[in-house]
Amino acid sequence: MDLASPDVRALINRNPLAVIPIGSTEQHGPHLPNGTDTFIAELIGQDIASKLDGLYVPFGPYGVTPIHAEHPGTISLKRSTFEALLTDIVEELTFMGVETFVFVNWHEGNIPSMDAVAYTVQKRLGINIVTAQACYVAQRIYKELGGELTHGGGIETLGVMAYDADLLRVERVTTATRPVGAEELDEMRRSKEVYGFVTNVVELANDGWYGNPHWAKLDDVSTFSEKISSEVITLVQAARRARKIAQSR
Repeated sequence: MDLASPDVRALINRNPLAVIPIGSTEQHGPHLPNGTDTFIAELIGQDIASKLDGLYVPFGPYGVTPIHAEHPGTISLKRSTFEALLTDIVEELTFMGVETFVFVNWHEGNIPSMDAVAYTVQKRLGINIVTAQACYVAQRIYKELGGELTHGGGIETLGVMAYDADLLRVERVTTATRPVGAEELDEMRRSKEVYGFVTNVVELANDGWYGNPHWAKLDDVSTFSEKISSEVITLVQAARRARKIAQSR
């Protein structure tokens, strides 16, 4: 959005690749901003676009997040709205000459809609779309250091600190409480094999957030986006090589 039209044309001519960050606007407890997912996705997305010499294209602040609907500050798009908007953006950029898209996501609720759009539009337009679940990449990177991908917990607190530390209200952090069976329910919904669904975040946490925000340390802020974006790029390049091999047959 900060580029002039001729600059967009020059960038697409040089490298027909676009990076689209996708997050959501939803409550993240009393200590993190409602835009946490979008802010982190944009931070990482900008790094990826810069490193790949690609066009950075904001999607907007909203995602599919009905699980948080009962909490002030949450604005959820219908799946049909989200998918129509993402489809329109990809189509417009394709008409400009973009051939490869990287969706950088930091909200699990967006995944079904993102995948639906990617499959449908790629098949119809003959482009290449790669989806990067940056939140899962972060989960893997920080696991050995004690970081957890919880709603409003340590990894997300670190991401907000990396984006803008002034948005963190650390003085509001208390001890999160969870109902009986919440940990098992959380593990079940994230299973890759057999899983069920959670329709209200209070099934996972009494106050809508959980985890340990105090795990996030200032010493790790400067490397947060660099670590995740570099790993995402490695995986994106591997996915692109696999697609290129398939297309050469």
